[in-house]
Amino acid sequence: MTLSTASFDGRLILPDDSEWDDARVGRIFNGRRPDRQPDAVLVAASVDDVRRGVLLAEERGWTIAVRSGGHAWAGWSVRDGGLLIDLGALRDIAYDEETGIVSAGPATKGGDELSPFLEERGRFFNGGHCPSVGIGGFLLQGGQGWNQRGWGWAAESVVAVDVVTVDGELVRCDEDHNSDLYWAARGAGPTFPGIVVRFHLRTRPRAGWLAHTVHGYELEDFTEVMTWMYDAHHRVPDNVEIVCVSSPTPLPDGTERRLLLVTGLAFGDDEEHARASLAEFASSPAIDRAVFVQDAAESSLAEHRAQQELQNPEHWQYITDNAWIDGENTADGIASMVEGIRPLFTTNPTERGFAIWMSNAPRRELPDMAFSLHTDAYVAAYTVYEDAAEYPRNRAWVDDVFAHAQPVTAGQYLGDSDMTNRQLRFMAPENWERLQRIIADRDPDGRFHRYLAADDTALNANHWERGGAA
Repeated sequence: MTLSTASFDGRLILPDDSEWDDARVGRIFNGRRPDRQPDAVLVAASVDDVRRGVLLAEERGWTIAVRSGGHAWAGWSVRDGGLLIDLGALRDIAYDEETGIVSAGPATKGGDELSPFLEERGRFFNGGHCPSVGIGGFLLQGGQGWNQRGWGWAAESVVAVDVVTVDGELVRCDEDHNSDLYWAARGAGPTFPGIVVRFHLRTRPRAGWLAHTVHGYELEDFTEVMTWMYDAHHRVPDNVEIVCVSSPTPLPDGTERRLLLVTGLAFGDDEEHARASLAEFASSPAIDRAVFVQDAAESSLAEHRAQQELQNPEHWQYITDNAWIDGENTADGIASMVEGIRPLFTTNPTERGFAIWMSNAPRRELPDMAFSLHTDAYVAAYTVYEDAAEYPRNRAWVDDVFAHAQPVTAGQYLGDSDMTNRQLRFMAPENWERLQRIIADRDPDGRFHRYLAADDTALNANHWERGGAA
């Protein structure tokens, strides 16, 4: 069968077409765009388009890359050669009131679209913090969403996925049907041997009241505050999301400077429950020196979405990296972890750059899924800038601060990683071996692209443990 551009509901765009560059990278969130060149881009308008695209790739001998939301910092969807299937039009949402299951296309924006849709129905799904993130890549990578320390990774709430296989077939995957693909879809990331065209997600009741505590500290208080936090976060109830952020912060006098913000967002049954859940934050030993303290103020998801959009401006240039931080829960172990991450929070070279420390405690056993590596705390650092000439300085800074954190680094999360620069472990070894068997069975000819990495023979291993360079 020979397919032409007229065979699609959407558009098949080739390098000589006037809209080529926009189709190739126009939906990439990061303004630091890759120069890699596929052979064609299919802007799919339907699931049938996706099926036809897979068959076209087989006919032409093309590999296949997939884009849902376009938020991968390294632009994983843009590869040299092959067909890029852009799922940006697959954003419809449906909700079943009897089961509480919502189903949505992979390009659905978790904060901008899915969350308001569910809030209107009294429901909630813990999608990504940045509201324009599409749910496709987010869930395939595990889904580091709202209050994961209490509610689990977002991928744990995936009850089924609809997948276009390498043969162009549309199949339902859940615990009882095509369970190998269901297992892989929850954590495999961009090496998944198929194309997820719909997610079916378990939702929860919308919280009755949100309370938000914020302490603003000078950077010189970082070590004392974070040492306390490493002890205190185990005592905070699991309905509270705990995040520490180094960020430029507007002050009441009209000035702005970088502060360490210690935040707790309580998802309460009611006002009393939400406020009481934040009591532990008052135990900070540096609270009397805080630049400001906001204690359990009423909040809303809309307010937090707006703040996330300010912190993550679209089409600015980003360099980022991340690490799962681990160490003994002793005075010496905590001191090592705090010192390991200190430069991430105190030395960012860009005015709008930021760093986050997110509590994942108490650490718990994960369900049986591809995603399988996490620790009590996660850190990520972001440089945010507009002038491409700043790239060398910012690249060097990111590399240096994560080298400093290496002694307390267990691995990385796929969602904030760039394997073209640094490769770390992101999955348990036994899960990695199982994933390779599934890929070999489902995509034996390697039609779907794997991870975008500097060395694809050294995946899922910390570079210092295998004796290689970053």
